[in-house]
Amino acid sequence: MKVSVVVVTCNQEAFIDAAMRSVLEQRTPFDFEVIVSEDASTDGTRSIVEDWRARHPDRVRLLLSARNLASNEVVARGFRAARGEYVALLDGDDYWTSSDKLRVQSEFLDTNPDLSLCFHNAAVIDDRGDPVRPLYTPPDQKQRSTLDDLWNGNPFATCTSMFRRSAVSSLPEWFEGFFPITDWPLYVLFAERGDIGFIPAVMGAYRVHAGGLYSRRPEREKLASVDRFYRRINDCLSSRYDHRIRAAHRRYFYDWARAYAARGERALARECLALGRRYGSSLTPGSLLETAKLFLLVYGPS
Repeated sequence: MKVSVVVVTCNQEAFIDAAMRSVLEQRTPFDFEVIVSEDASTDGTRSIVEDWRARHPDRVRLLLSARNLASNEVVARGFRAARGEYVALLDGDDYWTSSDKLRVQSEFLDTNPDLSLCFHNAAVIDDRGDPVRPLYTPPDQKQRSTLDDLWNGNPFATCTSMFRRSAVSSLPEWFEGFFPITDWPLYVLFAERGDIGFIPAVMGAYRVHAGGLYSRRPEREKLASVDRFYRRINDCLSSRYDHRIRAAHRRYFYDWARAYAARGERALARECLALGRRYGSSLTPGSLLETAKLFLLVYGPS
């Protein structure tokens, strides 16, 4: 089996058809399987994916939760069930815009055996399919990235990923605890085993909508989730990247402090500044001036 597609879904009845259609319309010279990991939806999502399995019994498998797990186990069990050389991950509210996505990415990994995973770019749309901002990955994204680059943030949409399954034989138990952040710790795990390749082509659509698992959360909750991510990933990796993680944490929250201050959102700017100071790495002499300027920007006169 060349590729396993893992579709993760819960309460996405308005979008799951588009996701499944985009998968099953893939044009490939190889066989691929579709594993749908559904987390005890309370709407019609489960019946929809059961219908897809009935129409494609030789290709679609279902992993159904008896109760809502609300953890990254929903992703992890998809990886455990995968039989393909490569694994492509898709959230049920996103979809692929190119029928050649699986072929292009698998050929890319075939010709770059030192890569542990690769990505392409994605459009960012709302629940009606209208664009809401520029492409997900910025135009200056490097064609090859390393683990060090991932500490500075996650520049890739989940729907654009393809993983070399042999790079990580099994996902550790601690991966489950990062929910609702799913993709970032997963990328870190694979990036420890090899570089990350980027294909600039737009072959997917990332949907921002009121029902989104992460996008719907208040700004303060998102900031707290990212703060927990840095702290937890540092602990889970036994602090072997401690200095880099703390430096990236400070940089992340200081950048957001500037952004919120520029918007006039002083309370959020102060919160970011406090988060960055509490966990960020020790300041170097060069960064003292930077921090002083930021304090003036955040706490100075409007």
